[in-house]
Amino acid sequence: MKEAKPLPGYLVQRYQGWRATTFSANRAWYQKLATDGQHPRAMVISCCDSRVHVTSIFGADQGEFFIHRNIANLVPPYQPDGLQHGTSAAVEYAVNVLKVAHLIVLGHSNCGGVQGCLSMCKGHAPELEEKTSFVGRWMDILRPKYELVAEIEDEAAQVRALEKHAVMISLENLMTFPWLEEKVQSGDLTLHGMWTDIGAGGLEYFSPADNGFQPV
Repeated sequence: MKEAKPLPGYLVQRYQGWRATTFSANRAWYQKLATDGQHPRAMVISCCDSRVHVTSIFGADQGEFFIHRNIANLVPPYQPDGLQHGTSAAVEYAVNVLKVAHLIVLGHSNCGGVQGCLSMCKGHAPELEEKTSFVGRWMDILRPKYELVAEIEDEAAQVRALEKHAVMISLENLMTFPWLEEKVQSGDLTLHGMWTDIGAGGLEYFSPADNGFQPV
């Protein structure tokens, strides 16, 4: 293994600035976090997209959210096959070990993963069809929902609709985890689907009664 290169200078400067200001002013709080362990109120499953800043949107402090990020904020169905499942492992830990009271799936506008799924479904992304494409195989989770948006003529509206279906199918798949479903049924855990418009700063929540999204 080649020797690792030093961190970029701007990251070093930002770290030193944080340690001298934010950390120094809140040293007791950080020590409490370290010694008491984490006790998050909720788990948030969001997209890897660097523009989605979960803690900023909800004004959350460190230790308040257990956050898992992946391409297009998707949750696969329950599949105990003995293989590696990062998202399922995060859900298991949050629900069974941390015992969070709320689990939020947060989608967003202009999602590249959802756009890739749409292109793949239309036959415009052969590279995603390859078995070697990790992104393509991951987006297969969302692929069954394409038929629900296939007739939407406006492309922007079509992508936005599929982005919201990514949230909905994740909520559906979460309920296939037996121990999670049990906690939902007992009232110990609530599931929430949300979608944020990056450019407009909007936030919508999924309403099961309406089977659609409503503004917060």
